[in-house]
Amino acid sequence: MTHPLLDLAPLTAAHFAEIERSVAALMNTEQDVVIMQGEALLPLEGCIRGGAPRGSTALNVVTGPYGQTFGDWLRDCGATVVDLTVPFDTAVTAAQVAEALAEHPEIGFVSLVHAEAATGNTNPVAEIGEVVRAHGALFMVDAVASVSAEPLLTDAWGVDLCVIGAQKAMGGPAGVSAVSVSERAWERIAANPDAPRRSYLSLLDWKERWIDAGRRALPHTPAQLEMLALQACVERIEADGPAAVRARHAAAAAATRAGVLALGGGLAPFVRRAAEAAPVATTLRVPGGMDARDLVTTALAADPSLPLVAGAGAAAEVMIRVNHYGPAATRGTVQSSLAALGAAVAARGGRVDLEGALRAVGEAFTG
Repeated sequence: MTHPLLDLAPLTAAHFAEIERSVAALMNTEQDVVIMQGEALLPLEGCIRGGAPRGSTALNVVTGPYGQTFGDWLRDCGATVVDLTVPFDTAVTAAQVAEALAEHPEIGFVSLVHAEAATGNTNPVAEIGEVVRAHGALFMVDAVASVSAEPLLTDAWGVDLCVIGAQKAMGGPAGVSAVSVSERAWERIAANPDAPRRSYLSLLDWKERWIDAGRRALPHTPAQLEMLALQACVERIEADGPAAVRARHAAAAAATRAGVLALGGGLAPFVRRAAEAAPVATTLRVPGGMDARDLVTTALAADPSLPLVAGAGAAAEVMIRVNHYGPAATRGTVQSSLAALGAAVAARGGRVDLEGALRAVGEAFTG
């Protein structure tokens, strides 16, 4: 018996290259794009291990847990790491980056997360890109959460290594990702004797065996289902219109923030300024005396499909994340999430205004 997900014709090199071109257009780049067969941590680690040579100095901007991970990788590469850490309820500024670069003129690599879904903040990549470009360092941006949720102008912002994944705002699978690589990034990676070679982490292998070889033969068997799903994601975004998809995510974020402020009960936005809040997820600070994990457990008991997660690490007790990205960037999802959280808070003695919250959500979505 045939099966539509199993009995598929082989994915040709031409088809793979076609998907690659569509992803490049989504990223607004004319740089080389490599689609890697794994979750986005694969190209992110490949970029760091290739772009930060042993003995070099890197500026690592930390606005959440992924920035912390990048710092660990950079140190493991043998780089001297300057961590620019800001409170997770805010965003970094271009001025802060410029100050760090001025204090450490030897910095040759800068890593930054565009939108930290885990902490709910988003960083001003355009302004930071100007500062990094003037300094001359390689600029790596993790745009996994931001792609399709907010503008991503890879070339215009001077991003040398830009990594995306399909699993957030694109509404696709986690098992495939992509990275754009500038010409000067290729040059610096090639000059790094410790850059991964003959390795699954290697960007240079893709360049040699795929890009430089004319994209005629794939280096290895592609993850076919994930590649087809990636293509479907891009096609759906193109059909809906990228601006409309971004607007839907912005509305979901604004509605969640407005709804929480109207709901009361001690819940409050974790990211202090709305302009620094990511459109993919809204993080909430829980009332004193309550545990975020308990509130999420209660809310999910009423509706397990809700995109609610307690914070991780030190934030596990005090933060709740509402993941309104991809298919969840809707009025219904936001209203249901706030209703369930409101009920959980009320069950613990908090005074909430559910009608006011739902009204605020509706107003945010209708403009």
